[in-house]
Amino acid sequence: MASVGIFVGSSGGVTQEAAEALHELFEGSELINMEEDFDGIEQFDDFDVLLIGSSTWGQGDFQRDWVDPLFEMQNDEPDMSGKKVAFFGAGDQESHPEEFVSALGKMKDIFAKLGANTAFGAWPVDGYTFKYSFAQRDGKFCGLPIDDINQEDLTQERIEKWAAQVKAEMGL
Repeated sequence: MASVGIFVGSSGGVTQEAAEALHELFEGSELINMEEDFDGIEQFDDFDVLLIGSSTWGQGDFQRDWVDPLFEMQNDEPDMSGKKVAFFGAGDQESHPEEFVSALGKMKDIFAKLGANTAFGAWPVDGYTFKYSFAQRDGKFCGLPIDDINQEDLTQERIEKWAAQVKAEMGL
């Protein structure tokens, strides 16, 4: 059975809550909070599947606890081939419609450059209102956007559907 690591950076708590829900839905997974539990990029080696969570800040930047690990990954270029990776994270499509969940796209590019298979968890843009997102690829988001500020009533259903979709796509 594939080992699943859920790595999450969260400042406001929404992405952390999504990670906790995913942890329940992916039986036997391990939840790693980037601020409290992350020991180094070697920790990614412990898992076959990585669920990567980050909220989006500023001009589409990833959550602060991801800054150093992603910088290190880009400099050290660890071999991520064989890893199956999917992305999720929080954003605010009304207050920040010009960079809605753009951090997911930036993270996808970094993991893909290192050889990870990041073709999992694409999510429809239908039902969201935004101007631009670097996470939008081929008419879909490259991961699950969570807008708990404007669409809180859809969050749990989206997480459950996305988890089922990712499991099916990855053969888990």
